[in-house]
Parts: sequence; structure tokens; C-alpha cells
Amino acid sequence: MLKRKIESVLAEWMNSKNRKPLVIKGIRQCGKTYIVQKFAKENFESVVYINFILDPDKKSAFTGSIDVDTIILNLSALLPGSRFVKGKTCIILDEIQECREARTALKSFQIDGRFDIIATGSLLGVRGYGKSEKNKADGQDSIPVGYETVVEMYPLDFEEFLWANGINEQVIDSVKACFESETVVPDGVHKVMMELLYRYVIVGGLPEVVNTFLETKNIDLTYKMQRSLITEYEEDMIKYADDADKSRIRECFESIPKQLAKENKKFQYSIVRKGGRSSQYIGSIQWLEDAGLVRRCYNTQITELPLEGNSIKDCFKLYTTDIGMLIAMLDYGTQADILKGNLLGYKGAIFENLMADFLCKSGQKLYYFQKDSGLELDFLVRYKGECVVLEIKAKSGKAKSLNTVLKNKSVYHVNNAIKLGVYNVGREEGVLTIPLYMGFLIKDKLAEVIVPDIDLSLLN
Repeated sequence: MLKRKIESVLAEWMNSKNRKPLVIKGIRQCGKTYIVQKFAKENFESVVYINFILDPDKKSAFTGSIDVDTIILNLSALLPGSRFVKGKTCIILDEIQECREARTALKSFQIDGRFDIIATGSLLGVRGYGKSEKNKADGQDSIPVGYETVVEMYPLDFEEFLWANGINEQVIDSVKACFESETVVPDGVHKVMMELLYRYVIVGGLPEVVNTFLETKNIDLTYKMQRSLITEYEEDMIKYADDADKSRIRECFESIPKQLAKENKKFQYSIVRKGGRSSQYIGSIQWLEDAGLVRRCYNTQITELPLEGNSIKDCFKLYTTDIGMLIAMLDYGTQADILKGNLLGYKGAIFENLMADFLCKSGQKLYYFQKDSGLELDFLVRYKGECVVLEIKAKSGKAKSLNTVLKNKSVYHVNNAIKLGVYNVGREEGVLTIPLYMGFLIKDKLAEVIVPDIDLSLLN
């Protein structure tokens, strides 16, 4: 049984007053169904479960009237033995993207208030939020805005992977303390954490893959499981995409390893197909991102906050949201090369995607900076209230672009940078060096800001 952070989100939802139906969206096979069923069984007297993919006939319960009493009556007939107890029943609507009427009915359940609803969806980004004329005609834009709470779930992040490998909180807290105080991690802990990081790189965070690895420690079986899941994702591309986009989506997805192999990792449509253009493929990239498979990392005009406001929407790099997925797309045997340290030039691409994995799974957007002059910074993040550069360097050598930016503060307005590699913690003026495994700790903590009252008497 894998411990997941989403459990604390579910507990917070459970303890909130006037809670709305909860919608958990995320990439297929990230563990949504298991964790929701486990939580519901532990916290509700009665659980009613419907999977709209496995039991498509249950969609009929939501056709016609969306009155709660009518829906409950229909479900009682379709699910003999189900119990609907006011205030004590959780209705789980799994794969809700398959039944738009059920999604619309969440508003009725919120207003009624007798039963709690938890819905999950693997492809809500491409099915539930469709804005094309076809989707509008199907009614797929009828989202109950304001009557549901939407939460995104990801595959296991590195900290959850550590839990799964039996690393206790005391060890993890000691690593966090070293990061915060900028002190060296003890050699024994550092060695173990680096070894676990390499395992995370080849396994990733999809629960079925993680369990296969933990049970067998067999790289071959782990790889086969990853390839099986990738095949499922590719089948989704055929099943859910518009006919004109089916092949293009797959071409974009399969081009990612080649895109990241280039020195300039900016996504190029000509790599997808010779003569390829943005107009042909930009919709396919959007589909992949909405499905949770990839994440765009946008170039920025300047190295200043707000990063989103300064981003260039037609200039980006493309990473897989889960690092294990990228490794499984490479040659078989890459896993062993990573464990043995045999990688050469492609190592940088893998470690960059690893950092993208860390940032994505902590809910952060991705940005980088590149100029025609050749100056390039791997990532830009908001950290401790300022724009901070992240540089991924396997060895402790100097980063020319980073040095240029830090020496010209009046031009780039960057005071601090974090360099990640296979070394321990250290600092040289504005550059903090940390081991790669600390990358999951880089997240901004928003300061609590209390807006003071205005003395309206001054208006008299």
C-alpha cells in the first residue's frame, strides 16, 4: 500500500464545512481510483461506486431529470443492495469524463447536500473541458462552475517514492534541514539518497510500475509494465482524439526523446515530421498536455517576475510529467546505464526532465530563459519571493550563462541561483549548490499577507 499526499487533501475536504463535490483529475493510472475507494471506505458508513468505463449502462441513471431524488432512485434500481444514508454516504463517480450528464448533476448534489460525491477523471482535460464546436454540440462544456472542488493528482513524487522504499520521516526531515540551513548532508545519507534518486529516475511514479519494482527489483519487468502503460496512453490518443489529430498526437509524443537530445531543446515541429508546422501540431501538444502526459516549459522574455506574464507562448520545451515515462521511451538498457553511471551526452536531458518532474508534481509551472546570443538558463522559478535560476549540471563545473546573468544584475535582475548535480550542499556567493535529490524541495512558500483595514473616517 503506497502512502499518498492526496490523502491529506481528502481529509481536509472531509473536515471542511459545506463541502462541495470533489473532482480529482489526473493522468490515467496515477492511483486515483484506489486512493478514493480506500478513503471512502475508511470515512463513510456507505459507499456507492460507479465506473462509467467498466459499467457504461450506469450512465442511464443520469439521463433526463437531474433531480437528486430521481438519480438516487435510478441508482438504487441499477445497483441492488446500495444504501443511500443522508450525511453518511459517499458516491464515487469514477471516469466521470465518460458521462457528461453525471458531471452536470454535481450542481444538483451540491445544492441538495444530503450525499457526498467524489468524482475522478483521467481525461477531463480533453473530454470535460472541450470547447470545440463538436464538444459544445455534445454538451461537454456544461461544467458546474462554482459547485465543485477540482484537485489535480499526479503520479508519486520523489518524496512519496522515498516513503514507498521505507525511508522514514526522520531521514527525510534531516535532508530538508540540510537544504534549509545549507549544510552538508552526511556521507551515508547522501550516498543512499543518490542511489534512490537513480532508482526513481528509471521507475518514475506510476503506482503500478512502482509496485512492480518494489516487489521484484527486476528492471526488465518494470520496463515491460511501463511500456504497457504507454501503450494504453497511445490507445487513448486513438480513442479520444479527433480523427485528424490521432496520428499527429502520437508523432508529437514520440518525438520528445529526440527533442530533448538537441543542444537547443526548444520544441521544433520539423523534428516531429520534416516540413512540420505549428499550425499542424500545436493542437496535438495541447491534447497531450490536457491529458497530463507532458508539460510545456515556456521561454521568458526577461528574467523577472511574474514569470507567466513574461512567457513566450510559441517558444517552449516539452517534458514528460513523469520521469519514468521518458526513460521507458528510450532504448531498452538505458535503465542499467543510469544505475551504472554509463550515460554520456544524454544525461543532461534526463536530469532536466527530472527537474521538470519535481516542479510539475509540486504544482509549479515551467519556465526557462534563452536568447539568440546563446545564453540559456535551464529553469526559472519563483523562490522566496524572487526570480531564481535553476541550473542542472551533472558536475561542479562553472555554468557560463549563469555567471553572465549573476554578474549583470542591473540587466537581468537575478540575485540568486541554485545549481543541482551529483555533489553535496555548498555555496559560492549567490549560487547554492545542492544534490539532485533535493530538487523536490524547491517550492515557494507564500508569506501570509493580511491586508489592513482602511480608515474610512479620513474621507470625512
